[in-house]
Amino acid sequence: MEQIGLNVGLIVAVLAVLGAFFSAAIKILREYDRGVVFTLGRYSGTVGPGLVILIPFVQQMVKVDMRIFAEDVPSQDVISQDNVSVKVNAVIYYRVIDAQKAINKVSDYTMATSQLAQTTLRSVLGKHDLDEMLSERDKLNSDIQQILDGQTDAWGIKVSNVEIKHVDIDPSMIRAIARQAEAERERRAKVISAEGEAQAAQKLADAAQTLGTQEGAMQLRYLSTLQQLGADEGANTIVFPMPIDMLGNITRSLTGKTSE
Repeated sequence: MEQIGLNVGLIVAVLAVLGAFFSAAIKILREYDRGVVFTLGRYSGTVGPGLVILIPFVQQMVKVDMRIFAEDVPSQDVISQDNVSVKVNAVIYYRVIDAQKAINKVSDYTMATSQLAQTTLRSVLGKHDLDEMLSERDKLNSDIQQILDGQTDAWGIKVSNVEIKHVDIDPSMIRAIARQAEAERERRAKVISAEGEAQAAQKLADAAQTLGTQEGAMQLRYLSTLQQLGADEGANTIVFPMPIDMLGNITRSLTGKTSE
């Protein structure tokens, strides 16, 4: 019995050793995973996806996710070029394109990318006015993305997109912007009204010139006006057209008699 118990214990121990061996030797990587393999501490290759066999206690593997990450950039205090204090937050989208660099070149590529995004956000936005932050977000997003992509390339990181989410402004500055927008609308309304008056005056001058060059045109205009007045059934006004020159002559005559 003792011999049987010893044999069973030996078999269990062998099975445990074999289980630990295969567990350390056989790895399965998903489609989006890559494994960075180190042999006796030295980088020996990148493997995956699928079945990967390692030499236990000699080789170690670090798994890297190759999918796109969405990293939220916390709100940053930014002073614009026109000395306006704002809070800006954003989101960046990036992925690992070289697993070997992401592991060997930087200790924590996720944290490093996040910190770099925060400093770049403050640096880029600080070079622009508040109006540009509000109206030219696409350009600012592109500038930040290009800077981040250039600096993270050495880490095997590809920054595909950057989006500024919110630009929080002090309430007093919001009121000032509203007043500025209202003043701008009033200015445009006055300019449009003045342009309309100028165009109307030009058209009237052209009409007067045309009527003055054609003999009898003024009388036809008078008759047309009388026809329009007569078409109104409720009109009780009778209009007698009289040339302006005649009125001027009468006025001068009366003025001369009065002075005498």
